[in-house]
Amino acid sequence: MVEKVLVINAHDNVAVALVDIESGDRVVLPGGEDLLTVSDIPFGHKVALVDIDRGEAVFKYGEVIGRAACPIAAGEWVHAHNLEAPEAVR
Repeated sequence: MVEKVLVINAHDNVAVALVDIESGDRVVLPGGEDLLTVSDIPFGHKVALVDIDRGEAVFKYGEVIGRAACPIAAGEWVHAHNLEAPEAVR
């Protein structure tokens, strides 16, 4: 079986697509659970592992990479259209 996603850190609520994933595909997560995708996920992009509420932190690499600009469903593509980047640190 070809792995379709990579969870980089156990605290992450997104995974990285290792291949192009189509809406309706089932992907197997590291713990053996299935995740049904609800949108197309391009190679290298993020997919939500759980439901993420508007304003909730999005974790990748075990770090906050932004906040949800709107509710994001488990299995949904996470990208600039639904993710607000954090303010730059000066």
